[in-house]
Amino acid sequence: MLGLQVVVLTLAVTCGVSLFLQSAPKCFMVSVMSFLGLICPFSVAHYYQSSLSMVAVSGSLVKDSVGSSLICLTLWVLFLCFYSSMNKVSNISRFSAALLLSGLILVLFFSVGYMSLFYFFFEISVVPMVYIILGWGYQPERVQASNYMLIYTVAASLPLLAFIVHSYWKWGSLYFLLVNMSDMSMWSLAILLAFLVKLPVFFVHLWLPKAHSEAPVAGSMLLAGVLLKLGGFGLMRSLVWWGFSIRGLMPEAIVVFSLCGGVVTSFICLRQTDIKALVAYSSIGHMSLIVAGLMSGTQAGWISSAWIMIAHGLCSSGLFALVNDTYSKWGSRSVYLVKGGLSVMPSMSMWWFLLCTANMACPPTLNLVSEITLFCSAVYFHCWMFIPGCLMIFLTAGYSLFLYAATQHGSLPASVGTFAKPSCDGLSTGMLHWVPLNVLTLGCGSLC
Repeated sequence: MLGLQVVVLTLAVTCGVSLFLQSAPKCFMVSVMSFLGLICPFSVAHYYQSSLSMVAVSGSLVKDSVGSSLICLTLWVLFLCFYSSMNKVSNISRFSAALLLSGLILVLFFSVGYMSLFYFFFEISVVPMVYIILGWGYQPERVQASNYMLIYTVAASLPLLAFIVHSYWKWGSLYFLLVNMSDMSMWSLAILLAFLVKLPVFFVHLWLPKAHSEAPVAGSMLLAGVLLKLGGFGLMRSLVWWGFSIRGLMPEAIVVFSLCGGVVTSFICLRQTDIKALVAYSSIGHMSLIVAGLMSGTQAGWISSAWIMIAHGLCSSGLFALVNDTYSKWGSRSVYLVKGGLSVMPSMSMWWFLLCTANMACPPTLNLVSEITLFCSAVYFHCWMFIPGCLMIFLTAGYSLFLYAATQHGSLPASVGTFAKPSCDGLSTGMLHWVPLNVLTLGCGSLC
């Protein structure tokens, strides 16, 4: 409990300091980044819990293994966001305040023990991200992207709010440890819609590529690394608290629609011309596996869903950092113009290769372990699930190889020349994403 309070208090204080410093020097940003990098090992040791059980640590805070792992992921991705944006943003004070406020909200979201507070932090988490997109986005379309993000997330969560009010009126409590309140399978789609949109699943995913395309590098890294995990974590809490049955027409329809949507978005990735949009659409395919793992009702499905959330958070965040580094040197994100990276920056091409192979779940990454286990749990749910599962595995390999070949092979455009050199920030960012992704494989049994 003390460790969580220290993290929350420190994030709140640094957020307030950065907001009121009108001309915050870069040394403040460096100090915050250093603090986040140093506190991650402490948070891993403090929040360690080797089971899926949930324990109360105070009146309104609870601790479980999945939430603890996602808190550690939040702190690490936040550290990488500061590191990647060190020399790329203006108005450092407000930018730092927005990132720290988002981190504070996320840490509290993964720790609260009441459904009311859970819903509040779930909804308020979109505000700092919209501010980052509007304030530091690249193009005028960032206003439209912010509108899409707000409308999709807020409108889809209204049924959830109604059922939270109904639950309090009926049972008189919104505490998570009062599990299995009632079997409400007939209302499962309405209650879970808010989390399915935040994942997102196919058909309610249009806000995600728009937000990624217009967000700055830190916004894309935070959105892909942590904010998409709110949907998966919300599904875990909701499935237990409302006592949904995993068998029936509605849960099976959700799983089938999610997996088939993952196959469709994988096909969309193969025809993308914007490399940032390609990475954004690949997230939809990976997140659809989480739904199948959770709906399987098995412990392996739940644990592997937590694994893939952590693995995707690191892999996708690293790919967005590499895309931004490429954009800063080539001046374009088009696969027709970004060519020849291997001929001028072979060291950067190495990180492109390693993260693309991690995206397609090659050994020894955590993606491989999590996707194999998720595939087995999906087949346990229904034997016909192996068809969309196999298609997604094949197509993921296809668009990952396409992303690497399109950006690193070919002749260098005349507009770039041979002056493009790898930056130390880009190389370090790739390493700081890829190394934890492989180190965690050795201790994946202790993550959740």
